[in-house]
Amino acid sequence: MASERLRPLRRVEYDWMVGQGFFSQERVELLDGFIVEMSPQGTRHAGAVRRLTHLLIKALGDRAYVRIQLPFAASDVSEPEPDVAVVPPGDEDAAHPSSAFLVIEVADSSLKRDQLVKTRIYAGSAVPEYWVVDVANDTIEIRTTPREGAYGAVRLARPGDTIRLQAFPDVEIAVSDVLR
Repeated sequence: MASERLRPLRRVEYDWMVGQGFFSQERVELLDGFIVEMSPQGTRHAGAVRRLTHLLIKALGDRAYVRIQLPFAASDVSEPEPDVAVVPPGDEDAAHPSSAFLVIEVADSSLKRDQLVKTRIYAGSAVPEYWVVDVANDTIEIRTTPREGAYGAVRLARPGDTIRLQAFPDVEIAVSDVLR
C-alpha cells in the first residue's frame, strides 16, 4: 500500500460545510485543518466572557468591534472561534475578520490547547496581543510580539494587576474585574 498522506481541511471547505448545515448540532472550530470539538463552558468561563465583553465594549466604543465567540479567519486551515476578539471595524457580512488587535481565550479544561495550539495559530496570524484567561488559577497570560508562530513576550497578570491594551493604551483592564 502506498504511503498515505493526510490533507488538512481548508478554511474555504470548512466554511462551505458550515453553510450547508453539517455542524448545526455541534460546537466545533477548525484548527490546523482539523475539526475540533469546543469545550463546554462552565459558569466561571461564562462569567469571565461576560465581564470582558462589558469592559471592552464600554472602553472601546466605536474604535473597534468586540466579537464574542465568533469565527476568526486565522489562516487557510484555521478558523478558531475565540471567546473574545477585538477587531478593526469592517464589513463582517462579506467575510470573517482575518486581523485582530487582541484575541482572548478563556480557559478551564481547554488551557493546554489555548496555550499551545491556539498560541501558534494566533501568532502565525500576526495577532499582536493574545490573552489566555485561566479561570482555574486566577491568572491572565498576556502574549505579545508575534513572530514565526510564537510570541516573543509572555507575562502573567493576577488579581490586583492591571493590563493596558497594546493597540489602545488608554484602555486599562483590572484583572480583578475579569476574574472573580
